Amino acid sequence: MKLQFTKSKRLYKTAQGLMPGGVNSPVRSFNAVNGTPVFIAKAKGAYTYDEDGNKFIDYMSSWGPLILGHADPDVVREIKKAAEKGTSYGAPCENEVSIAKLIVKSFPGIDMIRMTNSGTEATMSSVRLARAYTKRDYIVKFEGCYHGHADYLLVQAGSGATTFGTPSSPGVPKSFTDKTLLAKYNDIDSVERLFKKYGDKIAAVILEPVAANMGVVPPQKGFLKSLRKITKRAGALLIFDEVITGFRLGMGGAQKAYGVVPDITCLGKIIGGGLPVGAFGGGKDIMSMVAPVGPMYQAGTLSGNPLAMAAGIATLTKLNQRGNYKKLKELTENLVEGLQDIITKLEIKASINSVESMFTLFFTDPAPHDYGSALTSDTKKYSKFFENLLCAGIMFPPSQFEAVFLSLSHTERDVNKTLNGLYRSLKNL
Repeated sequence: MKLQFTKSKRLYKTAQGLMPGGVNSPVRSFNAVNGTPVFIAKAKGAYTYDEDGNKFIDYMSSWGPLILGHADPDVVREIKKAAEKGTSYGAPCENEVSIAKLIVKSFPGIDMIRMTNSGTEATMSSVRLARAYTKRDYIVKFEGCYHGHADYLLVQAGSGATTFGTPSSPGVPKSFTDKTLLAKYNDIDSVERLFKKYGDKIAAVILEPVAANMGVVPPQKGFLKSLRKITKRAGALLIFDEVITGFRLGMGGAQKAYGVVPDITCLGKIIGGGLPVGAFGGGKDIMSMVAPVGPMYQAGTLSGNPLAMAAGIATLTKLNQRGNYKKLKELTENLVEGLQDIITKLEIKASINSVESMFTLFFTDPAPHDYGSALTSDTKKYSKFFENLLCAGIMFPPSQFEAVFLSLSHTERDVNKTLNGLYRSLKNL
């Protein structure tokens, strides 16, 4: 069935004269899939509806945080209740304390937490904290891991930076990135070499414990534990960017799933039910460096705002109900296994990386294990696949280098319909 996108195209044309590229975040532009962005009019549960009246089974989940689905009734109810009391205070509120308790209880590596307004703010602040705590300047990041758009972290980044071939950005002075060292994800030798040369100057190693911005690439056995040993030995801190994996891989995120406790953890919009929020946390000794207790300054007028806190409490409370993570995992396994059967049957050169309720279909084989192997994926083929799938009423991310996310609002019926769409989309490549 050929869908019509008349109104989306008209809106996009107008938007291009008002916003750079017609969008407020690059990957939304659909440039990576040679298409016109779909303008969403509303969303409910597992479905999004565009301005032309088209309905899609949504597997983007607002890039991950909507783990309960769109407009979950419990979340919406709590947002409404909070909004009626006031939309912003710029002052403490009880819900900040309540959600902090939930997060501290869930994550082994967090004794104290500081709310921010985004994942970028969380990672930026965590690096500043690591430098303040260790009195060192250098940081190690991994090729293909995206930690927001702070200048010194926008080096060989994943996500949109990979999609558009700009792993570093104009406007970032070279001096800002001189102290950012690059290692290869899943290559512990590359880390050892950096520590051998810069060991007593390295403040921290920052990474996505499960890479999700070069597409989903899980850590190989022993990789995270080796990082923990190396950083401890050198007196450097280990920062887990769990903006995507936090509460997506379980109540304790990747650190609990893999049994590796970092010094600092960064969290994202899932803790605000999809509303603008982020957070960073760690042990009391480290977090005591943060103002007003310590000398490291960090602030945010809207940090801990009442709407996001209310949505977050509703989300985390519901996630913690027995059986929810099991359901998510089983749904994802059914979809991934069905997709693998289709790939095998059609003899397509493709592979899948999957962790809990997120996965990526790569048009390369074998499955990527690092940034370099992820870049071998056939992006032109993904573009055609995305177009076919969209016309089948199924929304995957408009970039090869992103993750597919399932939510608790998806059903077996959705999965079966999606598998039918995947078969037709892949067969027609």
